[in-house]
Amino acid sequence: MTNKKNVNQKQVAQDFLQMVVAGNIEQAYRRYVDMQGKHHNFFFPAGFPALQKAMIENHTLFTNKQIEVKNVLADGDLVAVHSRLILKEGGEEMAVIHLFQFKGDQIVEMWDIGHSIPGDSPNADGAF
Repeated sequence: MTNKKNVNQKQVAQDFLQMVVAGNIEQAYRRYVDMQGKHHNFFFPAGFPALQKAMIENHTLFTNKQIEVKNVLADGDLVAVHSRLILKEGGEEMAVIHLFQFKGDQIVEMWDIGHSIPGDSPNADGAF
């Protein structure tokens, strides 16, 4: 059963991702992230400040990236967002899942996993 809290957290998760992809990274973090929380992206040092810095650096490389949210699920204080991510026009697409843990309306923990979508996949159903 969906409750008001889940609906709001689902929207916050989507807004956060849209703002990050649009390059409004500092604003997204100020608005939605508890900077004392933690992330689990194994490519970057621990702590949200390190991830925020990495996202800013990534945006300078891929200023026109796009994200298309496909599915959003909530369970208690967890929200999962399944998306299509395109880093640059004409570039390869990725299937990405972000998992957010919330305390109220603040993101306190985040996991992300993604993989490239091969153009020659034999699966006619596609990634989405």
